[in-house]
Amino acid sequence: MHVSALIITNFRNYKKQSVELSDGINVFTGSNGMGKTNLLEAVYLCSIGKSARTPRDKELIKWEETSARVKLEVQKEAGDESVEIILSKQENKRVLVNGMPVSRLGELMGVVSTVFFSPTELKIVQGAPSERRSFIDIAVCQISKAYFYLLTRYNKILAQRNRLLKSGKLSEDALDIWDMQLASEGAKVIKTRKGFIKELAPLVEEHHNFLSDEKESAVILYEGLHSETIEELKEEFLLALKKDREKDKRHGYTHTGPHKDDLAIKINGVDIRTYGSQGQQRTAALSLKMAELSLNDKTRGEKPVLLLDDVLSELDIGRQKKLMERIKGYQTLITCTHLEPSIEDALGDSYVRFVVENGSAEKL
Repeated sequence: MHVSALIITNFRNYKKQSVELSDGINVFTGSNGMGKTNLLEAVYLCSIGKSARTPRDKELIKWEETSARVKLEVQKEAGDESVEIILSKQENKRVLVNGMPVSRLGELMGVVSTVFFSPTELKIVQGAPSERRSFIDIAVCQISKAYFYLLTRYNKILAQRNRLLKSGKLSEDALDIWDMQLASEGAKVIKTRKGFIKELAPLVEEHHNFLSDEKESAVILYEGLHSETIEELKEEFLLALKKDREKDKRHGYTHTGPHKDDLAIKINGVDIRTYGSQGQQRTAALSLKMAELSLNDKTRGEKPVLLLDDVLSELDIGRQKKLMERIKGYQTLITCTHLEPSIEDALGDSYVRFVVENGSAEKL
């Protein structure tokens, strides 16, 4: 799979732009603030339905305009497809797949699979547990629409339980009902996440070993309920909810469940969420993303699109070359202020370059 064309109107600092993309490596160069990242953001938006940079869709609309439009044309082995997203300051966003409106965002998942990485993705390692849960959930949703709907159901039940806890009109029988539903869906969420991490772990280890010149060994572990089967997880979850019920009542929210779980990331046995150096954390975050790329490819049998935003400037020359070696065979969109001669040599004739200036991208 690859994106053959990106067409945007009134998106960020672009008035109107159409970019025909290579199925290999596409490099967007230009000074900071010219709009390079906005192009990657547009592709990502059509992949999962939201921006990687802001939760507010209206911020994506060009200043003083009332609406914006982003469209991707995609070529797959099974045939061509398209995704179009229309943003408005007055209405909810509209999503069209192959020209047909979709009422549920889950129908967008997997149409255009992407893996996005930028320096801010260090939050996967450095940030709060919610950042690592988000990394897992976005990755799994792109592989499985069923997981997207499962997670949506769980979050709705969780919100209902929390509203009941905050209402002051507590009924033990009502809480019992919500606990059963929460544990039933939550057990499936945890089981799916654990399965994903089990498959991801050896890929993270392999990529990290390669990027660190075999000097470091990476291990990732899911931190949550300990049971393995769905039924056992459900029972363990119910017991935890019962144990925490009085605390939940006092604070007005649910303390236990997959919405509180985490991902441990260890390098040479040290938990780098707390104790890792900046370099270790950067390499670990990149290893996680490269592992996600590999697993998505392996699971779906279709290569996702890799989006690398200003990543090269954060890596030394050795790791830059290693990264370039790893991305061969994947359609990749890279932004950078300039290309080092060593990277140009590593890429050879395998890339297409665009110059971005003031909301305009021109192919060289």
